[in-house]
Amino acid sequence: MKGAKVRMDAVDKAILNRIQSDFPIVERPFQAIGEEVGQSEAEVLRRVLRLKARGIIRRIGGNFVPEKLGFVSTLCAAKVPEDQIEAFAEVVNRYPGVTHNYLRDNAYNMWFTFIAPSEEEIQQSLQEISRKTGITEILNLPATRVFKIRAHFDV
Repeated sequence: MKGAKVRMDAVDKAILNRIQSDFPIVERPFQAIGEEVGQSEAEVLRRVLRLKARGIIRRIGGNFVPEKLGFVSTLCAAKVPEDQIEAFAEVVNRYPGVTHNYLRDNAYNMWFTFIAPSEEEIQQSLQEISRKTGITEILNLPATRVFKIRAHFDV
């Protein structure tokens, strides 16, 4: 669906606005969201799954401060030839410590964040990624100071 405009109604937009921040920490969060937007739990789940299938929702998950949980985080940048970007991203995304990746207009064009219990585990994973993809130019830029920005997109 690349490039295609996905139509969303007011309910879809209300659900997206609600799940971005302050996700309900209750036994049945989609039921709670449904009550707020005037829909059943099943309807909210159906809509969320549809939006995920269409690429509007990439993932739903918590954001944590890695250091407070005893983890380390790093920003990685890789030089990936244009014709290998999708394959490289597919390999990178298989690692549970990768929270997201994105393209930049730079020689180092594929950037991704990585969180793991230790710097050694990150190094091992980056070596595996290099072996699996053939991409050898991957910068590891460990966080020395963390800035958390609350990104909320009102739709």
